[in-house]
Amino acid sequence: MRRALILGGTGLVGRAAARRLLAAGWQVDVTGRDPTRNAVADARFVPADRGDADELRSAVGGGVDLLVDCICYTAAEARLLVPLLDDVGSTVLISSKAVYVDDAGRHSNSDEPPSFEKPITEEQPTLPPGDGDYRTREGYGANKVAAERVLLDTGQPVSVLRPSKIHGEGAAPPREWVFVKRVLDRRPAVLLAHRGEGVDHPTAAANIAALIETVAGKPGARILNSADPDAPSGLEIARTIARHLDHEWEEVLVEGAEIGRHPWDKLPPFTLDTTAAHELGYVPAGDYAATVVEEIDWLVAGHEPDPEFFAGLFDYAAEDRFLAGARR
Repeated sequence: MRRALILGGTGLVGRAAARRLLAAGWQVDVTGRDPTRNAVADARFVPADRGDADELRSAVGGGVDLLVDCICYTAAEARLLVPLLDDVGSTVLISSKAVYVDDAGRHSNSDEPPSFEKPITEEQPTLPPGDGDYRTREGYGANKVAAERVLLDTGQPVSVLRPSKIHGEGAAPPREWVFVKRVLDRRPAVLLAHRGEGVDHPTAAANIAALIETVAGKPGARILNSADPDAPSGLEIARTIARHLDHEWEEVLVEGAEIGRHPWDKLPPFTLDTTAAHELGYVPAGDYAATVVEEIDWLVAGHEPDPEFFAGLFDYAAEDRFLAGARR
């Protein structure tokens, strides 16, 4: 039986990958520091600190056919894997679309949003590799680039996957809460900045898992974008969520951005070209509407997220004032 080891396997992407690989007949081990977070019953939990070289070596043991690293954020963390790669059949590094820059050097975490004329391919320029604090807006993408290069420079079969806004059961943050909460609060209207036309390509954890299975069957050194087969606008996402929860509301399409902000409000649209993944034989698990259902149901079941991420996005009093003024 083929053996897969998923570093950070108790998180959103790790759980989706574990379920996918188990269903395909793999033996799956997942690492973490808290065994109670292992939500995949048939996956074996291996206690290991991602930053401890000895614990990583122990987790790999006599070797694995597939190593999936969901929590590598820096070059230093990537270097911890290098001595282990001779005992690994192939490796998958979960990176991010945050590495890409436009012609002016702007990226997804810039103060001024980037402008791309068409869906981004893997040939799009990236930030220069950097270090420092990866938890900052400027540091995140640069550190991811540095981690990618460390592993790709080994010459080993490493697949770097660059997803966009990841969604799924257990997402942190679950961006869809912006609309799910409004449904639960029975809001009669949803306000959408820029007429709801903003697009920031979502990526289902289930679709990342499908791509992981694909590249595991065809080891090689490569970079691949990972995104849902469709790129819905903010308006389409709001409609998908309301429809799934059988809620009707008035759609108020605001011309500017003074009110109605949401996590997908990106103009020009920020989308990824996934042609390269499809050419490898990748078949998505589903489109956005099909794959987001698990997260919506999980939120409705009572998994209310940390409010800090959503600060200022639920000012119902301001929305009511805007609506009252618009209707005079």
